[in-house]
Amino acid sequence: MWGWHELSFLTGWVTGPRQRGADRGARGWVRFVQAVGAILWHELAILGSGALIAAITWNAPNRVGLATFAVLWVMRISAKLNVFLGVRNLSIELLPPHLAYPASYFRRRAMNLLFPVSITASTVVAAWMVNDAIDARDAGAYATGQLLVATLLVLAIVEHWLLVLPLQATALWRWAMRRRDAASTAGEPPRVIASLESDEKLLHAR
Repeated sequence: MWGWHELSFLTGWVTGPRQRGADRGARGWVRFVQAVGAILWHELAILGSGALIAAITWNAPNRVGLATFAVLWVMRISAKLNVFLGVRNLSIELLPPHLAYPASYFRRRAMNLLFPVSITASTVVAAWMVNDAIDARDAGAYATGQLLVATLLVLAIVEHWLLVLPLQATALWRWAMRRRDAASTAGEPPRVIASLESDEKLLHAR
């Protein structure tokens, strides 16, 4: 189900009522409202799916699916807020051409005040889940589920660190970028590349 939401957003099927970049000079609350408008329908769809999963599995003995969805959702919200507030690595070159405009809501800076809170809270939860799984090692299914969800949480924590560490995380995806750029040469790469470069200059200017 999470994959469906990712696909619907990246293809531009479900995004938000605002399908353009931030207004020039937008700051503070105005900029935040505009950013929310760019992804509102997508976030509401995720919230509705989460509620549906919770309703189906609430009294079930196995709620690994609900925990997995919750971890993915919370950590994705955290990542979006951190990118909005400002991080070192924005990776806007990974955005598909039709979703270049959300880059105008990103901000580039070494760190923001939310990041330490996000990392600390998620690390504490991950450590608790691993410890809980170890303590419940006799309950095989429960312990396995806890470890699986904790593993996803740890991967999300690593993803958060890649936002601020002086590393080029996008290097992992250069093979895909080369294929996309090659495929674009027969279409309209100047407009796409210019759009991304314009967003990058705007970010540096801000």
